[in-house]
Amino acid sequence: MTRINNNYLKLPGSYLFSNIAKKVNEFTAANPDKKIIRLGIGDVTRPLTPTIIRSLHDAVDEMADEKTFKGYAPDLGYSFLREAIARVDYKERGCDIAPDEIFVSDGAKCDSGNIQEIFSVDNKIAVCDPVYPVYVDSNVMAGRAGDYISSEERFSNVIYMPCTEDNGFAPEFPEETPDIIYLCFPNNPTGATVNKDALQKWVDYANKNGSVIIYDAAYEAYISEDDVPHSIYECTGAKTCAIELHSFSKNAGFTGVRLGYTVIPKELERDGVKLHSLWARRHSTKYNGAPYIVQKAGKAVYSPEGQNEIKGLVGYYMKNASYILNGLKEAGFTVSGGVNAPYIWLKTPQNMTSWDFFDHLLTKANVVGTPGSGFGPHGEGYFRLTAFGSYENTVEAVDRIKKL
Repeated sequence: MTRINNNYLKLPGSYLFSNIAKKVNEFTAANPDKKIIRLGIGDVTRPLTPTIIRSLHDAVDEMADEKTFKGYAPDLGYSFLREAIARVDYKERGCDIAPDEIFVSDGAKCDSGNIQEIFSVDNKIAVCDPVYPVYVDSNVMAGRAGDYISSEERFSNVIYMPCTEDNGFAPEFPEETPDIIYLCFPNNPTGATVNKDALQKWVDYANKNGSVIIYDAAYEAYISEDDVPHSIYECTGAKTCAIELHSFSKNAGFTGVRLGYTVIPKELERDGVKLHSLWARRHSTKYNGAPYIVQKAGKAVYSPEGQNEIKGLVGYYMKNASYILNGLKEAGFTVSGGVNAPYIWLKTPQNMTSWDFFDHLLTKANVVGTPGSGFGPHGEGYFRLTAFGSYENTVEAVDRIKKL
């Protein structure tokens, strides 16, 4: 008789954003006259920029010509894209990352969920709390997280590193030494960042203890402060302890196009094995590569014109973030984020739970956000709003909230 992977049964309910979608759909069906403004999921709304569109069209034309047609992509991705990434994202920032240490994929979400496959299930993971759910859920599916303790809303074999108002929503070294450490800065969901000195301490900690840091840099394009690193490889020694994940979704608007990449330096070894070779083997076995058309669009992002255009996209969303941040402060909310990240993290008013505030905001203001408790135990009592809507809708949403 066929058996299932029982680890899936340990997951508590549906994926966070599936629950939100269900609630919103039910409200919309019952209130078809209401205009819902969605500031919940981190999905972009601005169209692709002209340089990227031209590149997509050119690549489509190439696929219609026998002389320029492309089939399967190279395992790591096309060299034209990996070379552009290495030059702009790393060498221009003083980071020594080679093109063949870059693995092109169809997005950071997939990589953040799949990277755990190259590690033994005996490894213990540490995550920030609150945390992007994929980090925990993918380890649950693999059988690495232990059992779910419903009374504590946590898994028994996961080290949760509290990120609270008291520590600036940045984690502190845990009492128990983890094997794998997930860090995300600028952070999703809190919008928090750490400076280079603080990140260097994590690199030193990982090297000292033989841990591996999985560093999610999906939001680095939103950094505005000079002392906040864009890459963990700006830190000394990071190449012997860190894997970095990147996305084109939030900087270039590729949420519907799908493109990302993972960096694994060749110096990174554990158990006498190069992690680069393990990920390369996994990549070639289970993945056929991002489409040529999409990778050509990715290359256009790194052209001078493309860089200027995506700065404009980021600036548009950060204008929204500033409006949300300042508007909520004026309304008396306790808020953070919104400076180096497109997320605003607010404390729920009047001791409301996160889901109570979700319902309150949806029914009274017709605005959708994300309950903080969906990101982990220490997210309870908090709420996330995103800056990825249109400016007009953002202004209207904040004005509605201020009237509550």
